[in-house]
Parts: sequence; structure tokens; C-alpha cells
Amino acid sequence: MPARDYILTSSQTERCILVGLAHHNISDSFIMDNLDELAALAETAGARVVERFIQNRPAPDPAFYIGRGKVNQLQLFVDENDIQMIIFDDELSPAQIKNIENQIEVKVIDRTALILDIFAAHAKSREAKTQVELAQLNYLLPRLTGHWAHLSRQVGGIGTKGPGETQLETDRRLVRNRISKLKSELEKIDRQRAVQRKKANTFLRVAIVGYTNAGKSTLMNMLTKSNTYVENKLFATLDTTVRRLYLEDQKFVLLSDTVGFIRKLPHHLIASFQSTLAQTKEADIIIHLVDISHSLYEEHIKVVHDILKDLGLEETPLLLVFNKVDKITDTNLLTSAGMRYSDAIFVSARKSIRLESIRRRLSLLIQTQHIGK
Repeated sequence: MPARDYILTSSQTERCILVGLAHHNISDSFIMDNLDELAALAETAGARVVERFIQNRPAPDPAFYIGRGKVNQLQLFVDENDIQMIIFDDELSPAQIKNIENQIEVKVIDRTALILDIFAAHAKSREAKTQVELAQLNYLLPRLTGHWAHLSRQVGGIGTKGPGETQLETDRRLVRNRISKLKSELEKIDRQRAVQRKKANTFLRVAIVGYTNAGKSTLMNMLTKSNTYVENKLFATLDTTVRRLYLEDQKFVLLSDTVGFIRKLPHHLIASFQSTLAQTKEADIIIHLVDISHSLYEEHIKVVHDILKDLGLEETPLLLVFNKVDKITDTNLLTSAGMRYSDAIFVSARKSIRLESIRRRLSLLIQTQHIGK
């Protein structure tokens, strides 16, 4: 069954609460920042965030993740405020989800399920749908138990887009068979992409990477005068887009834009999106785009650097570009960032401010580092 048949859209906005856990070495402020991002994810999925809760404890509770007292507090709030869903900021074990659902009697999902749900809603191409379905099935496999009854086709809603609805009554053998088939399909797609990349091997390749919603698609549109899909939502872009970017003397490079990175990116997604990430892994130069108007832009830089390192790309020439300078009213912020990141370029993709600097710097990188020669 094609992945598109799995996707359902909630008929009404689900009222939800968010829950984060503050360990002994994690501050409440950092957890609140995480919950801000989780709220943006929930809203992207179509939920309405009603309240946020933080549990302070040395380590997660094996049975409930949060303490039993906090579970009781959540149960009271859910009953009094007509809450349909609880979203946790970390990945929960199947037993933890089951225990919380049995006590509170409301749908419980974690950050991983929410991100997978958003990817399922945004997947358009055959490749993206196959990648998302594979990630969902790998997430679902250890959770094929009775407590997933809330994923019935009648309930639907956030956290249920994808294989959960149709695979509920299948056994692990059928799911594993489906996973094997999807892996084979992705390997076939990857071989086809490899042939295409080999044909284009005479051209230099530049990949735009960055935290989700940093403005990568907008930058590509403005640099290449194209019309890549742009939306002010997390993970608006899942499929790789490749366009020609002309530099000096009408020479051009192939510029690619792919899925954004995010804190706590599910490992199932990274594994499933290997064929898409190949555009980045084989790039001659990487443009790391950063939304400098975000209060946690330095944390975003670290997240992207860590993922690039995991992909083995720490040695690839990198051009750091700070975007959305038009949103900055405090010039001291730009001055301090310029001092800390002296080689960075500061631009506004939306307003086409200093975009020529990117072209010039790319040309300089190609010349000085003899890239492609």
C-alpha cells in the first residue's frame, strides 16, 4: 500500500499539553526553550497548546518518565480542561506511554512521534514518502501492543498519520517484511540518484544546510531566481531541490536545499533519509545558514555542527551565513556575532540584502582551495 494511503488529517484541532523533564544538569530555562520549540512543532502539526509542565527530578522514572505525583497533576488538569493529547519533549518507552495512558486515559505521544507525524504530512515525493514510512515503521515496531488502540482509523489526529492506523492489527513479521521492502525501494532510488550525480560530476556542488526554518528555501529562491516552495513552518521542505547558481563569468555550481535539522532529531529519520542527505554528503562546499534573529541561534549552530560531524562532513569547506538580519533591532547583537564569527556573512534572504557576498565568497573558496580541480 502506498504511503499516501496511510496519511490522515485530523478533522479538528486537538487541545494538548506539553511536558518536559529537567535533570540535575539541565536548567528550567533551557527546558522552556525546548518546550517553545515543541510548541512550534505541535502547532505545525495542527494542535493547540493549552499548557506546559516541567518535572524536576534527577533521572526519568522507569515506569512513568515523570513522577507519579506529576502524573496525578496532569490527570487533574486534563480532566478539568478537555485535553485530548499529552506531548512529551523526549522519546518515551512503549511501557511508559502505556502506563501514562492507562492512568490518564488520553492520547500520549512523544517528540519523535510528533516529528514523524509532521514529516508524514509534508512528504510529497515518492522518495520522501518512502523514507518517512520506513522511519515510522521502525518507530512503531517495538510498540505493536494493545495500548496503541488510540491509533485506530476512527480516532486519527496528530501522532497517527502513517502506518500506525493500518498496521495496528499486523504482527511484527508483516511489519519487518514491509521494512525490508521499503529499504529495497530506497536502495533502488539511491542507485538511480547515484547515476544522476555521476553524470553531473563535472559540476561543483554546494549544499545549503541549517536548522529548520532558517530560511534555506528562501535563500535558494533569491540566489537562483527560482520558486522553491516556501512556508513559515518547521520542516516545510523535505525533498532535495537542486538549482543552478551562477557565479562570476557565467560559471555555475549546483545548489541543493534539503530537510532542515532540529534538536533531538529522531535517529529513525536520519537513517531513513540517507539518500536525501547524500546531496549534502557529496557536496564540495556547504553553506550553513543560521537564523540570527532566533534567541538560541548559537545552540542551533551547535546542533547542525554535531549532525554534520555525525555525517562525517567536518572537513568539508563551510561558509557560515547569518540570515534574517532585517529582523534584528539591536545592532549590538550583530556586532558581537560578527566578532565571534569573523568569517561569517550577514544577509537577509527575504529582502535580498548582501546576497552577492555569498556568490563572491563561493568563488573565492573555489579558487583558494582549488575545489573541483
